[in-house]
Amino acid sequence: MPFAETNGAQVHYDLSGPASAPVLVFSNSLGTNLTMWTPQIEVLGERYRILRYDTRGHGQSAVTPGPYRISQLADDVLGLLDRFGIGKVSFCGLSMGGMIGMTLALRVPERIGKVILCCTAVKLGSGETWNARIASVQKGGMAAVTDDVLERWYTPTFRAAAPEQIQETKQMLLTTPPEGYVANCEAIRDEDLRERIAGIQIPTLILMGKYDPVVPLADGRLMAERIRGAKYVELPAAHLANIEASGAFTKELATFLEA
Repeated sequence: MPFAETNGAQVHYDLSGPASAPVLVFSNSLGTNLTMWTPQIEVLGERYRILRYDTRGHGQSAVTPGPYRISQLADDVLGLLDRFGIGKVSFCGLSMGGMIGMTLALRVPERIGKVILCCTAVKLGSGETWNARIASVQKGGMAAVTDDVLERWYTPTFRAAAPEQIQETKQMLLTTPPEGYVANCEAIRDEDLRERIAGIQIPTLILMGKYDPVVPLADGRLMAERIRGAKYVELPAAHLANIEASGAFTKELATFLEA
């Protein structure tokens, strides 16, 4: 498996696609890993040089001591790009990955040609909610939160129709290192981009799940209002919209990238 040392951590990654193609980076959500983007790889893999990676504390990447910060996770991305000599990319992140994308768009707009913010917000949840989640995982491991998370990530209709996909996602959650999960929960809990979001001045696509109980649509509309020229789209899905509504998600993504 390919690993790269970046920002003091071994990061697991996958880099595929034509070497001369435009580079597209995918950033996973809390509690998943780079395989969550498989539906998009299957469609876009021949048109783009695609870099996927397991966020620090997830998948096969290192679990370094927490708490983490979103800015630290953004530095991890920049370290990967520098490691491969990649100058400018498009960046697609979901939930926590979207917060990383916002941070990169604000800090290094010269490196991010376009940004796709999926099922995310400038402030995700409350401190009390995150502290309760952290306490549950510290006490009972990932199994303590997995069933509740799955109910929030997918609609009841999709859970009934796609049991194999639900099982795959469940395994991603259960195999996420508890210490890494907690450290990333702390990063999300402590990030607040409300006062800075209007500073994003690069082309932005906002994709939201119409039935997402994790991130209210109002949060997506707020981003669309504050980011000048942003395109806003609601998809027929809950939180992991790139999986539940993979066809519509990938079509919107491809159209935006090729515009």
